[in-house]
Amino acid sequence: MMHNHPSGDPSPSNEDIEMTDRINEACRAIGLTIHDHVVIGKEEDASFRQFGYLA
Repeated sequence: MMHNHPSGDPSPSNEDIEMTDRINEACRAIGLTIHDHVVIGKEEDASFRQFGYLA
């Protein structure tokens, strides 16, 4: 999964984290795996897996 933050700051928001958790639960229920969720900023990106939000 991926999305951008038009503000330029790729830090995951609380809403990003909650939404990813809900989608991850739904995916697990049907046997799918989310490998990562990347947030694209102006100069950098942020990986949920790298930050430990996806184990």
